[in-house]
Amino acid sequence: MDGRTSVLIIDDDPSHLRIYGWIIGAAGYEALPALVTGREIHYPEGQVDLVVMDYRLSGQMTAVEAAEETRRRYPQAPIVVLSDMYDLPADIAPYARAFVRKGEPAKLMETLASLVRTAGKTAAPMRPDSVA
Repeated sequence: MDGRTSVLIIDDDPSHLRIYGWIIGAAGYEALPALVTGREIHYPEGQVDLVVMDYRLSGQMTAVEAAEETRRRYPQAPIVVLSDMYDLPADIAPYARAFVRKGEPAKLMETLASLVRTAGKTAAPMRPDSVA
């Protein structure tokens, strides 16, 4: 790892992994994609500082199951839930440190920066104009 804050991105859609990977990477973070297929999450190697995960997974795994597995694997990493819903769904709320609606990349970057500050980590230089 190159010293940047690492953000694990969990989604069942490879195109969403690419899009959010680009957004997160453009903001100076190390984006680590984790594709969900069936009942499995394909985690990358390495340290994870933050987690961004989709709420609506179309496979056999629910978001709650994904959050539970991810929390077991990375207990120190706060989870940010992404969804097109207007509010954080109640079933995932106990696992989520934050909720961001899809299509709001600036809000996502603000949320990640806030979590990095709260954890006392050194954040990568933010370039919000590159993701707005």
